[in-house]
Amino acid sequence: MPYIKDIFDKNFLEYASYVIKDRAIPDIDDGLKPVQRRILYTLYKMDDGTFHKVAAVVGQTMFLHPHGDASIYEALVNLANRDLFIDKQGNFGNILTGDPPAAARYIECSLLPFGREILFNDNLTDFVPSYDGKMKEPVVLPCKMPLILILGAEGIAVGMSTKILPHNVCEVLSAVRKSLRGEEFSLSPDFPTGGLVDTSAYQDGLGRITTRARLDLSDPKRIVIRELPFGSTVESLIQSIEDAAKKGKLKIGSINDFTSEQVEIEIELPRGVYAKDVIDALYAFTNCETSITVNCLMIKDRKPQILTLTQVIEYHADHLCVLLTRELEFEKNDLLQKIRRRTLERIFIEERIYKMIEELKTGPAIQKAVKEALLPFGDKEFKLPLHDEDIEHLLQLPIRRISLFDIEKNRKDLAEMEKRVKVINKALSDITAHACAYLDQLLETYQSQFPRRTELANFKKVDVREAALRNLKLRYDKTSGYLGYEISSGDLIGEVSIYDRVLVMREDASYQVYEVPNKMFIGPGALYVALADKEQLENVIFNIVYKDGANQYGYIKRFKILQFLTNRLYTHVLPEGAQLLAFGLGDNLAVMPEFTQKSLIKEEFFPVKNYLVKGVQAQGVRLKSKEILSAQFVKEKKS
Repeated sequence: MPYIKDIFDKNFLEYASYVIKDRAIPDIDDGLKPVQRRILYTLYKMDDGTFHKVAAVVGQTMFLHPHGDASIYEALVNLANRDLFIDKQGNFGNILTGDPPAAARYIECSLLPFGREILFNDNLTDFVPSYDGKMKEPVVLPCKMPLILILGAEGIAVGMSTKILPHNVCEVLSAVRKSLRGEEFSLSPDFPTGGLVDTSAYQDGLGRITTRARLDLSDPKRIVIRELPFGSTVESLIQSIEDAAKKGKLKIGSINDFTSEQVEIEIELPRGVYAKDVIDALYAFTNCETSITVNCLMIKDRKPQILTLTQVIEYHADHLCVLLTRELEFEKNDLLQKIRRRTLERIFIEERIYKMIEELKTGPAIQKAVKEALLPFGDKEFKLPLHDEDIEHLLQLPIRRISLFDIEKNRKDLAEMEKRVKVINKALSDITAHACAYLDQLLETYQSQFPRRTELANFKKVDVREAALRNLKLRYDKTSGYLGYEISSGDLIGEVSIYDRVLVMREDASYQVYEVPNKMFIGPGALYVALADKEQLENVIFNIVYKDGANQYGYIKRFKILQFLTNRLYTHVLPEGAQLLAFGLGDNLAVMPEFTQKSLIKEEFFPVKNYLVKGVQAQGVRLKSKEILSAQFVKEKKS
């Protein structure tokens, strides 16, 4: 058994680690999940300036992704619909309406120039063998911006999940630039569906946001939805409105969907209902307002970590400097190598060194002659030592190139390369300034392509209870003992919504607060049934007269019900063993008791206003030191 347990523990940990790191959670370096990375790398390798069938791209990606074509196809469509790196041709579905895309064999895609510029550089990419060992795939792509914040991410792994919201491309690049310069910055989500967003509780990417649809209220008898809240489609939004209307939470006449390239959902209102009366209910009971909790989890240093937006931006500011440094160093080394080769070629041709080897017949003799002929130029023209590869390169120059050699063009090319080396050296000496200039260039080039779509706003919180329609008639039938809005007989308590509560005081003075029921048995002869609105209850004074079980004296108790918990039964109004004699409400009452020893002079009245209003648990005040038989409340006589 311990052996089997060890096997299960080991296999489960390996499975959990694989799902977390290689399936569901994106990497901070390039912001991509493995399937997205493999799709983009496949498009990069296939890129020839033309469109490719999505079916072909999916097929090529399967050489790197071992989880089937369905997951690749879905991920490719979602990535393409972000309009960031992939150019589309054909029906890729509609993120507004939720319509599905066409089959993979009918649609085409290609890599956009922005993707080639931002994501790929083989000199900066580390590769590992694919799952079958026959191909190489990138560990991460050398992405030059925080793509994880631009694309956003959502995924569920083993024991953890991620929810990162998308942000505007230009705002993210500006934040990286400000971080490089040591300036303060802040970021807010930007959604492809537009709408409005309240980020007051965003907490640098670790809190939550509230997003709303954009409503056109220019016509008081009509509401037109122009933009969607994040996470909704036209179909889901309409369904939520229809469900709320069926449940009586809001009043609408009809819904018409005119959505095509832009969202246009028209809500016609019934007679007597105006747009201002429905707005709060739309936000409270439909998907016109949604709240999203954020969990900024990502893979960093091959481990899952939760980071703030600030930490991600600061990491990528440093990461950009590292990538640009490596890129410049590769370019510099390549240029230096080209300068060296071109210089050797110039000397070899201009000094006619190739003439010196015409009579030589052995390879070693030829190489020795060329090397000795080049040595005098070493200190001035190129750096020593000479390598065998340099000599071999010169000996392989074709006759045509020697005969057509242009001295002036060669010198011009060398001057341009040397000038570029100086520019690179200057950039390397202040890589931060170079990174800022690079970001400025990106912003200048692409700013018009990525405008902000979601408007920032501060929302006034909608109270669900206040927004709900009070169109349910709550009744209590004293004879049958039923309470609810689905019974047709009995006394009308009031027009209520499903969010209201009702206070019921029974014959023994115990009371309980319920959510408004459709039909519930509470027993016949309840003393008091009314809506449990705290503001209204503050003005209600309860008066009871009871007989003490020990001495049979009569007591009066006055109280208010100011605090309660829904569905909790309160039984402490009467002392244990006491008997309720009378119940009344208000200040203009008097108690008319009947004692065992009757007064021969006149009837006795005890005005209730002479007694203090106390708490529910307080004891009553004795009326008289006489045993009491009964009591009733009457209207106080005016003197």
